Amino acid sequence: MVPYLLLGLAAVMFGLYNVFIKLSADHIQAVLGAVILQFVAAFLGLGLLIYLKYADNLTLHLSPRGVTLAVLAGAAIGVVEILTFIIYGRGVDVAVGNPLIVGGSLIVTTGIGWLFLREVLNPWQVVAVLSIIAGVVVLAWQAGR
Repeated sequence: MVPYLLLGLAAVMFGLYNVFIKLSADHIQAVLGAVILQFVAAFLGLGLLIYLKYADNLTLHLSPRGVTLAVLAGAAIGVVEILTFIIYGRGVDVAVGNPLIVGGSLIVTTGIGWLFLREVLNPWQVVAVLSIIAGVVVLAWQAGR
């Protein structure tokens, strides 16, 4: 049950993240907004890491591969944040932009998981991904009209 509560909380926070970017996009330069966002996220993570290290005697493990992949993930989300500020700053509604960004990212991650990471999709997952693809196409087509 706990993983599902965490999934729900993550979904709420990701939704709020996009809403807050949308609301701030007209009031701050895109790159500056992304930098502030990243600093806050870094300090939040650093604070939690320090707390866990000393409160729970957390053992930190890492490898060069882990660090490299974390850096690549950070670079990818940094670009996403800048683009999101730009997209919303140009007047795209969050109710359109966020589903297109998230739906598109689901298509990319599912494709990579299936093609390169050899993850297996059951028939229901295939139907769900095809539904997401259809939804992204319809939403993008409607938004472009």
